Amino acid sequence: MVARPSVARAVARVSGPSNCFSFVSSSRHVRPFSTTLRNQRPELSSTTTSSTSAPSPSNNGTGNTGKTGNRTGTTHFGFQDGLSESEKTERVAGVFHSVAESYDRMNDLMSFGWHRVWKDHFVSSLNPGFSSTTPPKPQRILDVAGGTGDIAFRMLHHAHIINNNPSVHVTISDINPSMLAVGKSRSLSLPASQQASLSFLEADATSFPPGSVADNSLDLYTVAFGIRNFSNIPAALSEAYRVLKPGGVFACLEFSKVGNPVFDTVYKRWSFSAIPLIGQLVAGDRDSYQYLVESIERFPSQEQFRGMIEDAGFVVGGDGYENLTGGVAAIHKGMKPL
Repeated sequence: MVARPSVARAVARVSGPSNCFSFVSSSRHVRPFSTTLRNQRPELSSTTTSSTSAPSPSNNGTGNTGKTGNRTGTTHFGFQDGLSESEKTERVAGVFHSVAESYDRMNDLMSFGWHRVWKDHFVSSLNPGFSSTTPPKPQRILDVAGGTGDIAFRMLHHAHIINNNPSVHVTISDINPSMLAVGKSRSLSLPASQQASLSFLEADATSFPPGSVADNSLDLYTVAFGIRNFSNIPAALSEAYRVLKPGGVFACLEFSKVGNPVFDTVYKRWSFSAIPLIGQLVAGDRDSYQYLVESIERFPSQEQFRGMIEDAGFVVGGDGYENLTGGVAAIHKGMKPL
């Protein structure tokens, strides 16, 4: 099999860490991006009308338009198939309008608080704000589907406090104004310096508004527990590729597939029986949490999603993902070739 030209260039040019963000090989070891790159897959030989299949970028250099994903195909909403992308977008918006105020509390109940551990690890593995120069280099980070601010606030704390780099700016992007309103309210408790380094953008991550996020402008693109709700995941990955600088990092934390069959059986029984019931009792909204459980089940496996990231033009190190809690969640990372 023959690698893409862009990947061959990346292999030739990456001789060490190409950016300040770290890639994780296991929960115990944090290391720079591996020089053993994946993405040795051949070009796809046929087109598809499914919005869950990944496109190949039209240009794996700086000319990627982010428009290669299918925009007219059908998608799914939980276990319901055959919806248009606009229909899914509207339904997902309804879900998150409904759960916005109780979202963090429900995450605690659904994951027994583990989502906080996963998020802490996710951010620390990326090490935002790290710079080998004095003064430290500025960094621009976009946190997508980050309305409540959980990831963005951690990023700012890590960059400003741990790495002593005040030149890090984070933009929280979310399609849902109710989720952004929660994040804006919570941000008022941040130190003034961190508030000044934070901005908000209401936008659809599958196609950012013209002029809102420039080509090759970001050092880091993050999305945590959000990409499975996108109406067109390949289009979102293509947009991530477009807005990242060469050497920039795409990082995703998402629910995934449990490897152990016994654990998987227990986990699914808990998910489909208990979580919608908890949603009914705590938030008065069973249907929204039923959808969230179904959306987890429909999300691609670790290997499939890694392939989608590669097909968007990114290169990955090692396995391309790190399982958390036996695969209940996973971290995926890819780098835009230099």
